[in-house]
Formats: sequence, C-alpha cells, structure tokens
Amino acid sequence: MGETWVLMKTAQTPTNIAVIKYWGKRDESLILPVNDSISVTLDPAHLCTTTTVAVSPVFQQDRMWLNGKEISLSGGRFQSCLREIRRRASEVEDKEKGVKIEKKDWEKLHVHIASYNNFPTAAGLASSAAGFACLVFALAKLMNVKEDESQLSAIARQGSGSACRSLFGGFVKWIMGKEEDGSDSVAVQLVDEKHWDDLFIVIAVVSSRQKETSSTSGMRESVETSLLLQHRAKEVVPKRILKMEEAIKNHSFESFAQLTCADSNQFHAVCLDTCPPIFYMNDTSHRIISYVEKWNRSEGSPQVAYTFDAGPNAVLIARNRKAAAQLLQRLLFYFPPKSDIDLDSYVIGDKSILQDAGLEGLKDVEALSPPPEIKENAAAQKYPGEVSYFICTRPGRGPVLLTNENLALLNPETGLPK
Repeated sequence: MGETWVLMKTAQTPTNIAVIKYWGKRDESLILPVNDSISVTLDPAHLCTTTTVAVSPVFQQDRMWLNGKEISLSGGRFQSCLREIRRRASEVEDKEKGVKIEKKDWEKLHVHIASYNNFPTAAGLASSAAGFACLVFALAKLMNVKEDESQLSAIARQGSGSACRSLFGGFVKWIMGKEEDGSDSVAVQLVDEKHWDDLFIVIAVVSSRQKETSSTSGMRESVETSLLLQHRAKEVVPKRILKMEEAIKNHSFESFAQLTCADSNQFHAVCLDTCPPIFYMNDTSHRIISYVEKWNRSEGSPQVAYTFDAGPNAVLIARNRKAAAQLLQRLLFYFPPKSDIDLDSYVIGDKSILQDAGLEGLKDVEALSPPPEIKENAAAQKYPGEVSYFICTRPGRGPVLLTNENLALLNPETGLPK
C-alpha cells in the first residue's frame, strides 16, 4: 500500500450536566463511582467538543492538540482510552485511497488527535466529559470498533467519569456497577432528547477561569474525609435515582426540580464537609439560588430548577419556554451586562428566547422592573459584571460523525492541525 496516506474521522459530542451528582470514586484508576448518577445532555449546537482523529504510517508518535495547543498524551487517562480502543479495533479498508489496515496493524500505527471546545475548558462546564466522549467516539469510528455506545461508555469513563454520560442524548444514567473490573459500570439512555422537549436551559457563566480544586483531587479528599459522602452514597442517592427516573418518565417538573436542587445542594454540602473544605460556589452562585428559591415559592410551584457542578456556574432548567423567558428577565434585571458589553455577546446560544422575553437591546434590559416577588420595601440591588455571560440551550442529541471535510480540524494531506 502507498505509504503516505492519511485516514481521518471527525466527530462532535455534547456536554452533559448531572441532575443527580457523581462525586467520589471507589476505584481511582478505573474511575468507578460510589453511586449512580443521572444527567441531561445539552444541545451540541451551543456546547460541544469537535474532535478529528487521523491515522497514517507517516506519523512517528501519538499526538494531540486541544484548542490549537499541543498537549501531552502521556497521562494515564489518555493512555487507557487509546489502549482500550486499539484492543477493540477491526480491519479497515478505504478502497478510494487503496488502503487496507489489518486488525494487528493498529498496534503499530500512530494517531493524531485535534480537539476543540466551543465553551471554556475546566471551568465547571463538563469540558472533560465532552472531550473524552468525543475522543473515544471518533477513535472507535476510525478503527471500526464494533461495540455499541454503552460499551464505548465504559472506555470513555476511564478518561473522565462523566464522559460516559456524553455518549447519549436526552437523559442518561451512569450505573455504578458492582464488578471490580468495571465492566458493568456503564451509561444507558433513560429517554431521548425529544421525550421532554418543553425544558429550556439557561447557564449563567459566573466565571470561566479554571477552578482552584480540580474535581479529581476534590473527590479524593471527600471520599477520604467526608462522613456525609458515605451517608449520601449509601442512603440518599439510591432513593433519589428511583424518584428522578420516575419524574423524568412522567414529565413531573415539580418532583424533578425538588430533586435536582436538593441534590446539587447536598453535593456542595459534601464539599463543605470535606477536610479541608472545598468551595466551588461563590457569592454570585448563592445569590442566584436565593432568587430562584424566592420566585419558585411565590409561584406556588417550581418554575426553575438549579444545579451547580464543581464550579460557580449556575445551570438553570426552566419548565418551559414561558418560564425561561421570565427567568431571563429576572437574571438580566439582577445581573445586567457591564456598560461596554452588548446584549448579543452577553446572551449566547439560542437567542430566540430574548424575543420571548421582549428584550431586543440594552435599553430593554435597563427598563426591566423588579420582579414581583421582591418585597416592596427591599431595595433591589443589581450586580453588573458578576456574570460573564449567559448560554441559552436545551436538552440535545448524542455524538455524531461530521462528514463535511471542511469541519475537520486536521489537514487531510498532512494530518497536522489546519
């Protein structure tokens, strides 16, 4: 075979946000969790990772570029994913290029990987989840791996625990499993993204800086020192998982919101119960919780659920578009953009919700009146600049292959970044 060929695949994978949290591993190297978790996959049009993988006999070593910068692949997690996928590789034939790769050849061939997140990396928006899921999905397509998404999820899990949940759209459950080898610790889809399509999601990006305590070290410290974590994993989560599955199946927003908020708060309580304590939320996060709680109580039934991962960003899930528009009005009242920022770059993603909220420009934001649930005598304080920007999105689909070569991140001739 001609020895200068390059074969490539490009995939796009969504991120996900847990509504019943994963926090704590029972096995560090295989990334096996101490409890089940449930997440919602976010629309990849607004939050996703795109990854191109290429193979060529010319490549001297495995190499990877993340957001344009070369990064090392020597870490155990990358190595686990590469090793597991190579082990499952099948024969690949590209008649057009006159290339045939035998199963045994994959051990000797090197790959190039280029990955790009359309959202901040390592700021509590599950970038590693989308990243490892995309890496595994794209490599599996390149190497003609026959395993289904659930089996692939067990490989993605070894890159980043929550990555296993990004191999499906809609609502996804990561089953903790019982086996020591982790073979039954996999993700399964509970319902697809069309099942509950009333839901609308607004993310307040409070800070897109990297966090002080990484999830990996935070979890390890919680497992070692938090008694609340032990109680949570044994007594609390199993019951919540059953109730959450029921709420999702029946579109019961009241139960969904109550469980989502309670589980987020308990996860952060576990962080506080860790020695030394871990603070992922900040004053802005706490303000957002307080505003949502006040509004939900004044309506008599929940309009919005909040959940925070290992960072200060608020993920707010509204029961429908109408509630989402009212939520956005409240958020922009309390957290208007700084004077030098236009509305178009302050609210990104699905901007159609701005029209529903009657907000076309900054003049409309300035004209917003205080929400009715604020007591007349309480001065409504505003906090311009506390939120970097808002992302409007909804539940979305799982990973897909991109067939348009123009979307590839590597050059098809050289296999190097474009």
